[in-house]
Amino acid sequence: MACPEILAPVGGSEQLLAAVRCGADSVYLGTDGFNARRNAANFGPEALAEAVRYCRARGVKVYVTVNTLVTEAELPALEETADIIAHAGADGVILQDMAALRLFSNKYPSLHRVASTQTAVHNADGARFLQDIGFDSFVLARELTLAEMERICAAVSIPAEAFVHGAHCMSLSGACTLSAMLGGRSGNRGLCAQPCRLDWRCGGGDHVLSLKDMSLIGHIRALADAGVATLKIEGRMKRPEYVAATVTACRNAREGKPYDRDTLAAAFSRSGFTDGYLTGKRDKSMFGFRTKEDVTAAADALPGLSQLYRKETPLIPVDMAFAMMSVGSRLTVSDGKNTVTAEGPAPETAVNRPLDGDRARQNLEKTGGTQYYVNSFTADIAPGLTMSAAALNGLRRVALAELETVRGAAPEIQPKPYAPIVPERRSHPSPSPLWGRFFTPEQITNADALERLILPVDAVSPALLSQYGDKLTAELPALLFPEDEPALADRLAVFQAAGLREIWTDNIYGIQLGKRLGLAVRGGFGLNITNAQSINFYVNQRLASLTLSFELPMASIKALDGPISWGIAAYGHLPLMRFRNCPVRANIGCAVCGGQGRLTDRKGIAFPVECGGQRYASLLNSVPLHIADRIQPGDWRLLWFTRETREQCAAVIREFREGRPSPLPRTGGLYYRQLL
Repeated sequence: MACPEILAPVGGSEQLLAAVRCGADSVYLGTDGFNARRNAANFGPEALAEAVRYCRARGVKVYVTVNTLVTEAELPALEETADIIAHAGADGVILQDMAALRLFSNKYPSLHRVASTQTAVHNADGARFLQDIGFDSFVLARELTLAEMERICAAVSIPAEAFVHGAHCMSLSGACTLSAMLGGRSGNRGLCAQPCRLDWRCGGGDHVLSLKDMSLIGHIRALADAGVATLKIEGRMKRPEYVAATVTACRNAREGKPYDRDTLAAAFSRSGFTDGYLTGKRDKSMFGFRTKEDVTAAADALPGLSQLYRKETPLIPVDMAFAMMSVGSRLTVSDGKNTVTAEGPAPETAVNRPLDGDRARQNLEKTGGTQYYVNSFTADIAPGLTMSAAALNGLRRVALAELETVRGAAPEIQPKPYAPIVPERRSHPSPSPLWGRFFTPEQITNADALERLILPVDAVSPALLSQYGDKLTAELPALLFPEDEPALADRLAVFQAAGLREIWTDNIYGIQLGKRLGLAVRGGFGLNITNAQSINFYVNQRLASLTLSFELPMASIKALDGPISWGIAAYGHLPLMRFRNCPVRANIGCAVCGGQGRLTDRKGIAFPVECGGQRYASLLNSVPLHIADRIQPGDWRLLWFTRETREQCAAVIREFREGRPSPLPRTGGLYYRQLL
């Protein structure tokens, strides 16, 4: 079994001490911007450089999170952030936006590039895509079973990380817009307000969008056997005591020692822990929320946990060589890679007992309070001489301080030539054509008025392909887990023989799959495109068209362009979450739901749940986006139909053709609000 590294979360300086002193192999932390935990303390330029020095001196790697979506106006600040990270000497960066990938790949290629969990990799094709585009490692989705992780790890040569402890998002990461749409605080921008933790209801169940925290620490050896290279702990918003407890538990479990699960629960939990995704037990037992009892348990546990990191832990072995001659003394210290020598004072003539090797070692190996311990010691001492304990201690302090400086020095990283792509301006039709996405074939109406028809692949048939020809595009499942990959590829091959020419994907796996099958790929809004660099990235991936993120304000959309057909979602009960453990199934069952499930928020507002063939589900907005009477930029406008009747679909199409507002409740979404 390979020995996976332990990657600890760091939200501030105290968490950094806790992580390193308790034995983390690496840490991940954020700067002042572009990180998915913008409300953590985080690290400014000077603090980041100091944190890296501290970690490097102790053999701990530092990964900096640059894992939010980036708008066009923020690109100069993103490049400044990249310069700060490189200058500080960090080991790598954790990325979501393809603009950030392009920047770091070109300007600082020596920095290790990790694909964030927000890239939503949950199958082999998704992992292959990340490998092909230049990531050095990636984070597996939290929704996977152990067998699925193993299949994905085996499909690529780059290493995988897996979360082993901490909070569970209800939605697949990177596929959640709930906080943005309901409160204007985007999780993809690092400001999630966690509205899912409020009291959503279904049937008789409460808090049905809140999962217990995961804890897979008891499965660490199995994860390593499955090919997981890094054990990642969630929790950059957590206290240092939590970091200390989880790192200690992971280290013990990795070494085959027992760990205290009760202490972990006391440090932080939501009604206990779950390993439901890893073991495939996706049911109601996975759900839980933070109770008063949980809070009380944490208050009682914190004082004891704080003792775990109060002192420096001696983790680094050093070899010492002491020499003392009549003309002077010196101490050479080596960690196996770096060697330093400290010069000391001239010795004195011994009056009673001269200094020997054993007495010198007794003084010089007292490295307590540092991260070092003495692995080997040699002495070359001239007879008849001595040196005071204070002088020996001073010599040791100077040598270890010099070693600390050498170990902590940041490597000089020279930037490579880099220039952002300037958006290519071109003219667009006005009004632009309409595209219609329908959930079922029975909804299709006014087909002649629509330039393109999009249907879920499970709803496509040879008869429909014959009827609509090249106008019909097959929508891939938003979530596709490894066991379903072969069947989807086979189904697409059958449809391809019947005339299917293109697919629509909301996840990167679809790009890889489409390329392999020779199908044109149209990118959905789930690709989270918010800037021209990402547009051009997907142009280079040979996509046929792109849909911009519906989190973008209209002013930002109008500033974008590129050499590819692109459009926006203009109508629909848009997906706010994608989840594998459907809360409707968990609370009332699929038979009762009948594909018509709903969740109710604390205000009594009902939100539809769209079923993805009982493999996953999507929480839809309670009111539709509808901007028929507004100016809509781009090459086309997408009408996203979900539960509408055929007649309702026809009415919406008429409203958009005529530029009329809907008489029914509607929203402008985030297009006309300030993006946070």
